[in-house]
Amino acid sequence: MSLNPEIGAFLDLVEANQTGDAQAFHQQTPEQARQAFEQSSTRMRWQVPGVASRDLSYPTRDGESLAVRIYTPSTASTEPLPVMVFLHGGGFVVGSLDSHDGICREFCQRTPCAVVAVEYRRAPEYKFPTALHDAADALAWLAMQAAALNLDTTRLALAGDSVGATLATVLAIEAAADPQRLQPCLQLLCYPVTDASRSSESRELLSEGYLLESPTLEWFYEHYARTPQDRYDWRFSPLLAPDLRGIAPVHLALAGFDPLIDEGHAYAQRLKAGGVVVQCKEYTGLVHDFLRMPMVTGEIESVYQELSEVLRQALYPAS
Repeated sequence: MSLNPEIGAFLDLVEANQTGDAQAFHQQTPEQARQAFEQSSTRMRWQVPGVASRDLSYPTRDGESLAVRIYTPSTASTEPLPVMVFLHGGGFVVGSLDSHDGICREFCQRTPCAVVAVEYRRAPEYKFPTALHDAADALAWLAMQAAALNLDTTRLALAGDSVGATLATVLAIEAAADPQRLQPCLQLLCYPVTDASRSSESRELLSEGYLLESPTLEWFYEHYARTPQDRYDWRFSPLLAPDLRGIAPVHLALAGFDPLIDEGHAYAQRLKAGGVVVQCKEYTGLVHDFLRMPMVTGEIESVYQELSEVLRQALYPAS
């Protein structure tokens, strides 16, 4: 297994620039890290034609109002569109609707489908399980507003990258236990956090030099958890969920040089043991956060083609 050479050159550049304002996240305050993440996202931004978007808001259970961004294909028909709800990564501390805008546009245009990107409140200002509660409240809002938005939530995928994928799969587990909730037909989970309670061989072997590093991972978890015990809660570490039976089919997209890859494979095995339909694709030469890297390597083009086909098959089952 070898690292994609364009990714390797990108990592060399990242390491060379990690001084001053570009230091690693765990050496910064959360606000500094957010600013740095957004600045890097601006530099990595790419254009996706044929997609319209608008920002709306949803209410949370504690009386706040947060943003959702709804993407639709510019050439959409008058028929209700199937939906992918997307939750962004960023360790529960960084990341935003803007930083992951390109990802949502890619899936919207390629599938095609509506994409509902959800803003949730971030740590350390808002600890576990606030992000999960916000995501659940967004789904409840979507259930009530779908008809007015011309969206078909009987064809629903829950998706996310990194901790966004963690939130997505927890929502799917909760939905399986509550038939009153929206019921997804697919979980698209890209390099998820599934077990924050312990280390793994890949976390040790890939602890530094591959973008997501162990000190930063711990920094994220420490900001999100109220106490160390939270990391053993299955809603923080879904690999620890007592029962995964009956949840929606899962497609896992993992990166070969991601410290989280072992827990990704472990989650796939637990899902299979619970009778869940699982596909697991490992992109051997890529690193964590690869969905935001089409400007780094052309390999991401084929990744989007493959993942959009997975979405298409789930959201258009009769075609």
